[in-house]
Amino acid sequence: MASESLFRLGIVSDLLASIVMILVVLVLYKLLKPVNKNMALLMVTFVLVGAPIAMLNKLNQFAALQLLSGADYLTVFTTEQLQALALLFLRLQSRGSNIAFIFWGLWLLPLGYLVFKSGFLPRILGILLMISCFGYLIDSFAVFLGYSVGIGLFTAWGEMLFILWLLIKGVNAEQWEKRAAESA
Repeated sequence: MASESLFRLGIVSDLLASIVMILVVLVLYKLLKPVNKNMALLMVTFVLVGAPIAMLNKLNQFAALQLLSGADYLTVFTTEQLQALALLFLRLQSRGSNIAFIFWGLWLLPLGYLVFKSGFLPRILGILLMISCFGYLIDSFAVFLGYSVGIGLFTAWGEMLFILWLLIKGVNAEQWEKRAAESA
């Protein structure tokens, strides 16, 4: 509670990140739809499932804040009980994040496929994005099986390089226009 405003800022930033993710996937849909409309829709679907899970999961953090708020109606609980319940909600939030991470991983498979097949982005980025997908999936399911793997630290390079490529180099506009004309 000593850093409540910072904790709340973290919640708000996570909510905003999910909203930005929805906007990003819609832009990527427009960019990659000419490659394969069905795969582009699958990519959007995975994000549109993962984002609400991630956002609703923030309720667990609000519950922890509420338990530690000192509200009068909570006086029926001892301090230790309130702290234990707050910790429970924080741990539930962590597990809820792992559920959202499943979808944050799954969207990378069709994205990677689309990038690989596009012709206007480097194929290696598509391969790296698909590898990133499996990093998320392995890490998420390992947690539910009682393990902590951390493979995502090594497989996340695909996402980072893809973002950097788009920001610095962009797409081959000539090839994109050619692909868009073919699909029209």
